[in-house]
Amino acid sequence: MVLSMALRWWMAVSALLAAMVLPAAGQASQLIDRNAVGLQIEVNHKGEALLTYRSGGVLKHVLAWGAVNALGPSVDATQVRFQLDYAGGWGKYHSEYWKTFVDSCRPYSGPPIPYFVAGCTAPDGSYWAAQAFPQPLPDLGFSPWTGAQRDVWLELSHWSGPLPKLEVWQGWIYNNRYDEIFGRLTYNGQPVYGFGTTAHGAPTDGFGRLVYLDTLNAPAYGPGWRRENSFVSHNPTGAFCYGFYPLNPKVGGYQYPPGAVGLRGPGVGTRYRITAEGPGVTPDISWEGAALGSYAAESAARQLASNQMSVLHTLADKSCLVGHS
Repeated sequence: MVLSMALRWWMAVSALLAAMVLPAAGQASQLIDRNAVGLQIEVNHKGEALLTYRSGGVLKHVLAWGAVNALGPSVDATQVRFQLDYAGGWGKYHSEYWKTFVDSCRPYSGPPIPYFVAGCTAPDGSYWAAQAFPQPLPDLGFSPWTGAQRDVWLELSHWSGPLPKLEVWQGWIYNNRYDEIFGRLTYNGQPVYGFGTTAHGAPTDGFGRLVYLDTLNAPAYGPGWRRENSFVSHNPTGAFCYGFYPLNPKVGGYQYPPGAVGLRGPGVGTRYRITAEGPGVTPDISWEGAALGSYAAESAARQLASNQMSVLHTLADKSCLVGHS
């Protein structure tokens, strides 16, 4: 396939912007541990949560407190975060606090959330929940080749009121030659975004949030769900957009296994799944839907393409208009 110089340039830029580097601990909402089993959550009348679980064969008691919901993006503020005591309260109270912890939490009655492990409804009516998300999966459809890439992240959330909102649409880009998926992440009606990223697209502040794209049964990768890529929601719109192009795993900060050669993808599959990190200490949320399929020059496809342009203009995100006439 012969590509124009402009398209080659944009694909290189897209690879750089979309590449995922593991964010620092705390960028997820909120990372507690890895590969936890047998998790139990208890919450008392003081607004503290006690997490009891095993990881690596070790029984752990983690006390969490001091955060609920999320702040809107602001350069003058610090996003809310839990305070964590991995000694079960010894660091906070200088005692084996976990042994006398009085659970006052009722069964979880909140909305469904993805990757749910355990949760409860606190005495004040707020919700606590733990999710187990396979965050470190390698991009570009590679199967994990290290133990760290197989880790499942245990994330804790605490919120009241509505969840963050994830809107997703599909279409085509560059004269309808490539599939595209795009959307917007908001919370309380306001865009979710951060103020900086690393050279390879990982958030550098507590407001930035990664959006993870998985693809099902992509011929380029093989059967099952594979991680296609991850990227941040944009400042200041909360929008994101991703074109399915062939990408070089050795360009843009991707991880790739020994012996990898040639381009990867495009990871066009039969279904897509998007998971967005909740802002602050709100839960991760997700969307899943059937792939739109390749463009066909018929009236229905033309109408879809027209609708796609209308939505893109509504998002008011200039970077997502690149590649569209």
